[in-house]
Amino acid sequence: MTSGLARDLIFLILQFLNEEKFRGTLHKFEQESGLFFNLQYFEELVLSGNWEEAERYLLGFTRINDNKFSMKMFFEIRKQKYLEALDKHDRTKAVDILMNELRVFSSLNEVLFKDITHLLTLDNFRQNVQLSNYIDAATARAVLFVELKKLLEANPLFREKLLFPNIRASRLRMLINQSLNWQHSHCTCPIQHPDIRTLFVDHNCLNPNDPFSQLSASTQLSAPNPRLEGFFPVGANGPSSTTLHLPYTSWMPNSSPVTQLPVSRSIGHVGLTHPAKISKSLRDVDDMHNMRLPSVQDRIILQVPNPTQSHNSTYCTPDELPKTVARTMNQRSAPTSMDFHPVQQTLLLVGTNTGDISLWEVSSMERFVSRNFQVWDIGESSMTLKASLVKDPCVSVKRILWSPDGSLFGVAYSKHMMQLYAYYGGNDIRQHLEIDAHVGSVNDLAFCKPTKKLSVLTCGDDKTIKVWDVTTGEKLYTFEGHQAPVNSICPHVKQNIHFFFSTSVDGKIKAWLYDMMGSRVDYDSPGRSCTTMAYSADGTRLFSCGTSKDGESHIIEWNENEGTVKRIYQGFHKRSLGVVQFETAKNKFLAVGDDYSIKFWDMDNVNLVTTIDAEGGLPACPRIRFNKDGTLLAVSANDYRIKILATVEGLRLMRMYESHPLTASRIEPESLTKNGNTRSLEDAKPQLIKEVAPSRIWKLSEINEATQFRSLKLLAQANTDKISRLIYTNSGFSIIALASSGIHLLWKWPQGNFNPSGKATTKVTPQLVQQTSGILMTNDLMGGKTEESVPCFALSKNDSYIMSASGGKISLFNMMTFKTMITFMSPPPAATCLALHAQDNNIIAVGMDDFSIHIYNVRITEVMNRLNGHSKRISGLAFSNLQKILISSGADAQIILWNVDRWERQNSTFLHNISARTPITTSDVSVQFHEDQIHFLVVHETLLAIYETTKLECVKQWVIGESSAPITHAVFSCDSELVYSSFLDGVVRIFATSTLQLQCQINPTAYLTFDVSKRVFPLVVAAHPQYPNQFAMGLTNGEVQIFEPLESEGKWGVSPPIENESPSCISTIAPSGPASHLDQSMD
Repeated sequence: MTSGLARDLIFLILQFLNEEKFRGTLHKFEQESGLFFNLQYFEELVLSGNWEEAERYLLGFTRINDNKFSMKMFFEIRKQKYLEALDKHDRTKAVDILMNELRVFSSLNEVLFKDITHLLTLDNFRQNVQLSNYIDAATARAVLFVELKKLLEANPLFREKLLFPNIRASRLRMLINQSLNWQHSHCTCPIQHPDIRTLFVDHNCLNPNDPFSQLSASTQLSAPNPRLEGFFPVGANGPSSTTLHLPYTSWMPNSSPVTQLPVSRSIGHVGLTHPAKISKSLRDVDDMHNMRLPSVQDRIILQVPNPTQSHNSTYCTPDELPKTVARTMNQRSAPTSMDFHPVQQTLLLVGTNTGDISLWEVSSMERFVSRNFQVWDIGESSMTLKASLVKDPCVSVKRILWSPDGSLFGVAYSKHMMQLYAYYGGNDIRQHLEIDAHVGSVNDLAFCKPTKKLSVLTCGDDKTIKVWDVTTGEKLYTFEGHQAPVNSICPHVKQNIHFFFSTSVDGKIKAWLYDMMGSRVDYDSPGRSCTTMAYSADGTRLFSCGTSKDGESHIIEWNENEGTVKRIYQGFHKRSLGVVQFETAKNKFLAVGDDYSIKFWDMDNVNLVTTIDAEGGLPACPRIRFNKDGTLLAVSANDYRIKILATVEGLRLMRMYESHPLTASRIEPESLTKNGNTRSLEDAKPQLIKEVAPSRIWKLSEINEATQFRSLKLLAQANTDKISRLIYTNSGFSIIALASSGIHLLWKWPQGNFNPSGKATTKVTPQLVQQTSGILMTNDLMGGKTEESVPCFALSKNDSYIMSASGGKISLFNMMTFKTMITFMSPPPAATCLALHAQDNNIIAVGMDDFSIHIYNVRITEVMNRLNGHSKRISGLAFSNLQKILISSGADAQIILWNVDRWERQNSTFLHNISARTPITTSDVSVQFHEDQIHFLVVHETLLAIYETTKLECVKQWVIGESSAPITHAVFSCDSELVYSSFLDGVVRIFATSTLQLQCQINPTAYLTFDVSKRVFPLVVAAHPQYPNQFAMGLTNGEVQIFEPLESEGKWGVSPPIENESPSCISTIAPSGPASHLDQSMD
């Protein structure tokens, strides 16, 4: 590139920074490049009196002694600064300016310097004849800028630097678009709508089986409030531009207006699109993908999506959808509403057209509860309700719904009533509150938390929406404004702002804040259809689905920032025979019950993915409901039946509950108001791990040879020494290891005939990902003292970035390029443990070797809080995905529960050997949450334990024998049914979580080649995020090994027996003899 082209590129970058409003970076780049002096910015600095920044900016283009014009500019700026200090009678500051800044000019004009010095002796410098016309600082600054402008224009060093070249708007983006079109035109196998997700490498339409295709298309780091949506499509096939009456963000507090960029033409014939707009998003910073980091250069990613696609990296395939009819249950009346328990995901609530409610355990097809509709206290009911029931006693369930933690559920009825039940676990449900909520039908209900207390929203035929306190039944708010019965409600919280949408049967959609100020948004749904609205599970995407009076159905994604339709999904080929029901799952799927079937869409593709008839027998518009993980789908069928459709993971989930039912224990009521009685909401949460003590001899499975299981050894070309940390990516496609040398290793499994899913497996050898530049992800080692450092890392939810430390600074690495994006928090103290916040990946908890925990906001590069309570270094941190808590553990054997809203200590305990009734020795302790988020695993070198979260009570404990080797690491399987643990003598033990009994033991002879000169053993264990029977281990010799059971067996050993009669906490003592002596007697 010639110097002329380099100069042009700098101007294009300056234009881009200005358009993107990166003001600080823009002016810094202007100063460092020295090509363009921004007169407007300089004027702002002068008029605001920001003298230090004005001089600093000026120094990017000239020095004091360059020429007389430059010297005059610096003198005038410093003189004005001196006069303003005198005018404020700040003589100390004035003397400092005189001696340190103006004195440099004394050698040039000694008389003038004496005159300036003399001003210090005057009560008012205006007594000086030359300064008698000085009015005030603001006027003087304006006069000064006029003088400075003349000096700039006369200064030869600023020639051609005061005018910006005449460049077409968004020129850099247009050039990139042209380049992409040119690259695409040279693809050997061009795709009609290419999905380009990076500019770091040349575009090439890759074979989908290419193992590196997914890696090269992985997501990049972007701003927390993305300013650039990317290259948006235009044309007939793009998303609808239907405009609402008012953008959503315009009524949100502190919302930012949407700005538009000029549109440039797309060049090329292959259909690639061009930049269209920039918007400031209110999207929550819910993952590392939306994090802005200081000094990170690639803040914005320029994308070229398919017109029907967004920035997600993968699309759903039919194999990921629940297609298999796993169970069919007879409800005895037609289901009208269903909901899976948020924690125990095989529990299904069902409401019917006769007012009945049922609670099913779908894995065993056992109906735990069946209740007919009845008014609990008819005497307290309104006369309108009594009259309605006398006239027509038929009542149906309009909506049935669990509370977010599963301790309550609500039922909305077609006549006036809303009832709340408390759930104690198992088949124990009890009446909690009965509210005569609306005149006519209560059409919908939803739980919300606009204050610190849980509330429930209801809407009804009386055209109102009401908010009720779930503890007392007190009415908190009433919202009026609809002109027709309110059909549905959709509460949400964004940036700590609570609001909700409501829809009515006349097709109106309104948005409300909890401030009684009326609706903030009022517009018509497409086709004035009877609509329901729902957010994706991560709360970042808004959808609606409805059916008009003419049977026209629509399913739509909305652009919240602009109040426009982002996508209209295709696939409703016929007029619907009723109001269609829709569901979202996994932040990935949309499902609709229509045309005697279930239709599925990928959220990022408007075209129908597949249609499933569930082996037939479905009504025209079946009711549907996903469980939380999207692995089970309940579908209403003809003849009062309910079909449960399952994915492969859903089938495993049901088998797990069939063979090891995590039966909830009953809890006695204590202190929650329930029509006069009280109990605690916390105590209403079901406890899902059954505490059982085995009482008979049981022989576990033992593996001594490599032929008894499947394994795969991963080796690195680099000299990595021992593997200190190990983790699978959340997608399951790769595994990452951190060696004691501070080097990270990334292995990725290829997708092909032997591995169609592309996920980690022992059947196919993965490829060690290496950059062509030879760059490695290497931590700062602080002088190479690796033996003293404690390695730690944490992976972002989208697998794009990893935070890591090995005794030195914390580094943030880009997983695609291996580049170090930023380093921060230099020791001392040194980081010993890292954990990303469950809801906000901008926030990380950093455990330190000075016994403290720093809550660090990466986006603003500040320590928000410092938590103290441990007396030795922090060794374990875990955020709950469900509850707003952080669990910490340390080498002091102490466990502390922290409230993450206030960052306050909530509870604490010390580890004890339950059987010996003694405290344990001080050593590193790690923690990990159970899938139910109500329990967590504690790992110490002498024991494994399961603890209840809130009260920090030990539920189960396994203690090593006197002569047994210490535990080096342990983790839950992805479904939390197993615990994988490694030991210092090389033994690998697999425990059943439900009892903490050994289920299988792998002896070192099965996977290690013994060398007398080397002592090799596993240091760390990692569990696959989707396959519960796959785990990996990092060894002291630098190897990583993947373990799976034989395909003929499908699992690790035989499940241990479960018996009744159990104490509240059991302690299982490991055998003290050699590892081969596997028979155990449990007392």
